[in-house]
Amino acid sequence: MNASLIAKQFDVSGRLVAVEPFGSGNINDTYRVTFRTTFSEERFILQRVRRNVFPHPEYIMENMRKITDVCHRKLEDINESSDRIWQMPKIIPTRDGKDFYLDASGDLWRAISNIASAVSYEKVQSPDHAYEAGTVLGCFQNLISDIPCDGLKYVIENFHITPSYLDQLDAALKTPLAQELLEHSREARNCLALIEERRDFCYTFENAKKSGELKLRPTHGDPKVANILIDTATGKGTCIVDLDTIQPGLVHADIGDAVRSACNPAGEDAIDLHSVFFDTDLFSAFYRGYMRHAKKFFTDADYKYLFDAVRILPLELGLRFFADYLAGDVYFKTRYKEHNLKRALVQLRLMESIESRESQIRKVIG
Repeated sequence: MNASLIAKQFDVSGRLVAVEPFGSGNINDTYRVTFRTTFSEERFILQRVRRNVFPHPEYIMENMRKITDVCHRKLEDINESSDRIWQMPKIIPTRDGKDFYLDASGDLWRAISNIASAVSYEKVQSPDHAYEAGTVLGCFQNLISDIPCDGLKYVIENFHITPSYLDQLDAALKTPLAQELLEHSREARNCLALIEERRDFCYTFENAKKSGELKLRPTHGDPKVANILIDTATGKGTCIVDLDTIQPGLVHADIGDAVRSACNPAGEDAIDLHSVFFDTDLFSAFYRGYMRHAKKFFTDADYKYLFDAVRILPLELGLRFFADYLAGDVYFKTRYKEHNLKRALVQLRLMESIESRESQIRKVIG
């Protein structure tokens, strides 16, 4: 359905003047919408949630409503004494008062307030930027840490359950397509070898949950650098966005995913694998910022598994990209034929860099 027609279904004053593609996400279709009146302008983010990725997109909105309502209440008090103004996106209702709009094909569309005077970056710009990214994630996790998990829905089954991605890989490997791709690509065979060497490690966090060492908490699910907004006036982190994947999980998945994104200066789409490395200076800055707030809810067991979190997330994402490549690129958006394979190689190279810097990373963690 036409995005302009969808935008008019939401309760915003004025005349629609622009609907522009926005962001660089791998999953949803995202637009920035502008409405104007005689004396004002309002911008918001319009998104179509892909039902083939999120089978129950209404669960996303239920979780988002619960999380943002709690955060907005807490932030009103926190901002009185904080060194910054913390922000949180707000759900914009439809003209009939609902949190989302369903189009004729059954796809869910939602409108989210635009955080003004703030920007995000695909890559960390400096240690100070890494510090602010860590501060934002730590603050967000602290805000939601006391929300009961039994009140949240699972929007993606087995999300950040690393062994489940192994199962997807194993299923893909049985197909003729996968065997053909492996036969004709040394890079694909190298990917498979790196993953197979670490198959047992993939069960680390599931074993920790089963033993009772680690507990489920509300998590963001996708706290990459591009989802953390920096106030253009102050240079301080102000907000975390893209709340689609909020659900019960381990905070370690958030930490690992954030530093995987923040501490690889080459970025996820690096062309030269030799440029991919884990920057421990950026990690140190990120970790200092993160612990400003996370120390309020962290346990001894949480600290124990921090290095494993840093190590496992690039392995997990590399595994996901590689399994999708072997399956015919059915999940992630791609720009060219071997895009998912190249993405997998970048993540696995980052994992190797992390492994080679284990002593330095553990020293930062303390």
